[in-house]
Amino acid sequence: MSPTATVSQKTTPAPQRYMQGIAVPASSVRPMDFMARTRRQTILEKNQAFAGLGLTDTFELKKSGIIAGIVIRFVGNVVITLPTGTAAATFRWPYDLMKALRFTANGQANIINCSGLKLKARQATATPAADDRGVSQSFNNATINQGSLALASESWGVGAGQTAISAGTYPVDLEWFVPVAEDQVDLNGAIFAATSSTDLTVSIDWESAANLFALTGTATAVVTGNVSVTVQKYTIPLGPDGEIIVPDLSTFHSLIQSRYANQASGANEVRLIGQGAGKTLLRTYFQTYTGAAPAVTPLALNDVNYGELAWRYGSNETPEDVSGGQILRYINEQTYNVDLGGKWGFGCWDFAASNAFRDAVDMGSAAELRLLITLLGNPTTPAFEVVQETIFSAGAGG
Repeated sequence: MSPTATVSQKTTPAPQRYMQGIAVPASSVRPMDFMARTRRQTILEKNQAFAGLGLTDTFELKKSGIIAGIVIRFVGNVVITLPTGTAAATFRWPYDLMKALRFTANGQANIINCSGLKLKARQATATPAADDRGVSQSFNNATINQGSLALASESWGVGAGQTAISAGTYPVDLEWFVPVAEDQVDLNGAIFAATSSTDLTVSIDWESAANLFALTGTATAVVTGNVSVTVQKYTIPLGPDGEIIVPDLSTFHSLIQSRYANQASGANEVRLIGQGAGKTLLRTYFQTYTGAAPAVTPLALNDVNYGELAWRYGSNETPEDVSGGQILRYINEQTYNVDLGGKWGFGCWDFAASNAFRDAVDMGSAAELRLLITLLGNPTTPAFEVVQETIFSAGAGG
């Protein structure tokens, strides 16, 4: 009889996949199972007095679940006193009270870095149910019922660009949604937070009083209040063998704002920052501000203020080109059911509204991406504020 052979067995490590710089077993990446088993949670993380105008609040988020979105709420008062002089609000009020929100995760600095008004514009472009029609707000001393980007449940306290404000105490209640995930259904770009190595930080730079209010004499404007941070996250379910189950989190979602000062009347080409392989452009939107601080004013998107508008790449390839501001304003309003270009003056080139898979722009192959913005009417010291919304690789692979 043949001797019994001894067989040496090797244990093969389970294949791994890296998502957002974190290694997880490849067998755990099961989007359909995740969606069937997870539970959405809305968790209040912080509620505290805000640091004050011109200062910064920093919040470290709890390390649990998969983070899809963050809601920032400010509740407080504007107190106007008029021993002598006058008080007025600038057009940075109310939403640019939040001068800059910065979100950092898993070693990626400033995945989101933009002002409060830009977050409100993004909420309008990416939320099909968004609609500010019928919401009354005060803009430049007049009551408007659309184009404010406001929720009916919000309170501005004083109007944007309001002059001759009377002495008194005005209640303020503002909300901003921070889209950590590009899509709140498939969670593309959501952040895996359930690890001790995760670093999740939200920093808020509050605008200075000098840029929010124009004061003369001995007039004062004092803002007090609380800021709360509420996180929308999803639980991480376990499989039959105790393994975690997660969706595909191989990308980050980014919103980055840039400012281009010293522009001029006529055609201006603005090169989009951060171009490169592995990045996909979903939207880019812009405003033009004129005048010197604090009296900066957004230009309405119309044919009086704008000539030809387009986006280009390469030598001079121009896939989309319109004759003036009004036609882009029409396109945006028909797409979003919100008049982005009226009061706040936003114009948006959107590559994700109809079919992101088909229309999104590969920033690796479409080199030298830039916006063409033609200004009319010799505006005073115009400056462009541009936001790029992208999806980029977060270390997927084995």
